[in-house]
Amino acid sequence: MRNGTKYRLLFLYQILVQNSDEEHPICTSELKQMLKEKYDIEVNRNTLGNDLDTLKQSGLHIEAIHSTQNKYYFDGRIFDEAELKILLDAVASSKFITERKSTQLMAKLLTQTSEINAAKLRRHLYTIGRVKSDNEKGYMNVDIINNAIDSKHKISFTYLEYDINKSRPLMNNRKMYIVSPYNMIWDGDYYYVIGYCDAGDEVRIFRLDFIECEPVIIDEIIEPASDDFNLAQYNNMSLQTISSEEMIVVELQCHNVLMNDMTERFGMYTDTIPVDDEHFVIKVKACVGPKFFQWIFGYDGLVSINQPETVRSKYIKMLKNALTE
Repeated sequence: MRNGTKYRLLFLYQILVQNSDEEHPICTSELKQMLKEKYDIEVNRNTLGNDLDTLKQSGLHIEAIHSTQNKYYFDGRIFDEAELKILLDAVASSKFITERKSTQLMAKLLTQTSEINAAKLRRHLYTIGRVKSDNEKGYMNVDIINNAIDSKHKISFTYLEYDINKSRPLMNNRKMYIVSPYNMIWDGDYYYVIGYCDAGDEVRIFRLDFIECEPVIIDEIIEPASDDFNLAQYNNMSLQTISSEEMIVVELQCHNVLMNDMTERFGMYTDTIPVDDEHFVIKVKACVGPKFFQWIFGYDGLVSINQPETVRSKYIKMLKNALTE
């Protein structure tokens, strides 16, 4: 091809990046053939050897296996195969990311390995039937809200929630929410933004893919968080147990089999006290509301509420309501 000599090094490097790794080195005769077939470049063995040495000496992570027939491979992968598998599965299973965006992200991730490994990873991806968001704006909302948090500015947006007919009417009487964003949290396959909501005069939690359009960063500095607001407590809890209720200290009695669950949810250094051979108590700060009670109920009696009595009474009332026909 025209200018073949000029571009030969670049094409050679590209072949190695796309087609080789430690388990799949390429010998010089194969490299010569690939240059000819793909780029119509003919090169003799000595010139090819010099080109490969040049790539190696320039720090481009080209490794050589010296034998009767020298072999070469690219050794500059950012991710190994196991790491890529984890990332691909995370993207494929994320409910927050739409089907189209998942496909795009996975295609980009697969460029970080050889074509041989990429083909193998594709064969082990199972994406059919997974529940995915239908809001294409959700992905962009992450970047916009992150910029607002960094610049300490409020955001405005309209918000949708499903009604009984599975339609998504606008909330807040179709008015814009004005929110001082404090942080974004990934939980239960979705992104949430936690911030002070002007309309409700309280800290609220919004799911990013329920935001109708891209949020707008407005020219107002955020309302500072109150002295008793502890963002770390939100980070240490599943948002499935968080509501707009005030966070208060609750003492829970748990079966010993739940020690892993409790330390994972509330942190390794949360105080726990043995009660008997089978139980321990833990004191946590929680948003006491229906979501919190649902979380406790899900443990099928392995978790009970000790204190405060007002919270125990609310839980008992909820259980009785659930039994009412």
